[in-house]
Amino acid sequence: QVHVVESGGGLVQPGGSLRLSCALSGWFFSYNTMGWYRQAPGKQRELVASVASDSSTNSADSVKGRFTISRDNAKNTLYLQMNNLKPEDTAVYYCNVVIGTLNYWGQGTQVTVSS
Repeated sequence: QVHVVESGGGLVQPGGSLRLSCALSGWFFSYNTMGWYRQAPGKQRELVASVASDSSTNSADSVKGRFTISRDNAKNTLYLQMNNLKPEDTAVYYCNVVIGTLNYWGQGTQVTVSS
């Protein structure tokens, strides 16, 4: 059984910062791509950023220069540093981990950017 748990969401003012964490636990040998997705009300879930097993990263154009994804393999943890947050970043943020051919999702953490 693999568990994916996000934390770090909250309410922040425009221009502020938050750091999301995603802890992976359970029985597995290794994992491949890890990523952050988000879903705003009435919209489809979209990729925010991802990092592959070779540490190469990919991110949406809307967050380039503001968000940084990183992973700590020793701690089985994924991070998303979010700076200069904007109201349009408001969404539920989900962590995704690919292990073999299976996708695992966390329960999501709410990020609200509002003054």
